[in-house]
Amino acid sequence: MSTATPTAPTTAPPPPPTTGDRVRKLLQARETGIVLAFLAVLAVTTAINPSFLFSKDGWRDLFLTPSILVVLAVGQAIVIITRNVDLSVGSILGLVAYATGRMFVDTGLPILVVLLLGVLFGVVLGLINGALVAFAKVPALVITLGTLYVYRGVMMSWAGSDRINASDIPSGLLSFGTSSILWIPSLAWISFIVLAIGAYLMGRTRGGREMYAIGSDPDAATLYGLKKTKRTLVAFAASGGLAGLAGVLYVARYGTISSGAGLGIEFEAVGAAVIGGVAIFGGSGTVLGAAVGAYLLMTINRGLPILGIQDFWQRAVVGLLIIVAIVLDKVLKDRQHKKLLAERDAE
Repeated sequence: MSTATPTAPTTAPPPPPTTGDRVRKLLQARETGIVLAFLAVLAVTTAINPSFLFSKDGWRDLFLTPSILVVLAVGQAIVIITRNVDLSVGSILGLVAYATGRMFVDTGLPILVVLLLGVLFGVVLGLINGALVAFAKVPALVITLGTLYVYRGVMMSWAGSDRINASDIPSGLLSFGTSSILWIPSLAWISFIVLAIGAYLMGRTRGGREMYAIGSDPDAATLYGLKKTKRTLVAFAASGGLAGLAGVLYVARYGTISSGAGLGIEFEAVGAAVIGGVAIFGGSGTVLGAAVGAYLLMTINRGLPILGIQDFWQRAVVGLLIIVAIVLDKVLKDRQHKKLLAERDAE
């Protein structure tokens, strides 16, 4: 006499998300709000001055002006996601830009070799930051504030009152800096490629997911066995390498490099990332949001003078956006924490 073998109850798989669910999730995303703010600024400014967008220079500047900041913001987002910050990217940009110019003047190396060496130089400078943060256990804010001045001091000592002129830069590189592909500046295409690679690596790879985990809870990540030191080094190396790439793009766009190159742009990079929804406390946000934040910042900087707003108030508006973004992130984080506690108590 055979007995039936009891079978474990099966759980029905969750229903696939509906179109309404997808739309609701899209509307709730932080990046959606930043995109809408960007479009609103663009629409208002264009309505007042149609040439802001509907002109050859206006269309070009819409993509060209933020291109270097987008590259920096992607690197900054990666570092902030790991619950760190890199304040030295402006100095790395300037130092790499000047070093690139000097190599063109003094060595006669091919353009591609010089550009690769410039990016590699940025990676090395970023690794110095990462090593000091990871091994010395000193907060990244302190370390990179120090290297901001160290790298800038090295550049000022090296450059002095000298500067690299456009006549010293190969015409091919300068032509690339002003060229366009499909009516979009070539430098903007470079920033799009950087953004796509950064988005893929942070969203679809194990290393990217581990960086989010480390930023969310460093202690838990360490207990879980994640390679916190390695990921910190990688994050700062990426930030340094992208700052080096930004320095190369700076040479291609402007041609003239002095000791003031990149001065203060590190704060714009942090601002772009934070305004774009990257949590300053780490663990959340996307490089896409940081890129949109860069576009919003640069569009505001270009658009407010058209609205007759003085320079002081332009900076105040940007500062206010940063404060609002940080406060909003804190409120959303606290709300999510309370929701998780309520769900746990209900079980």
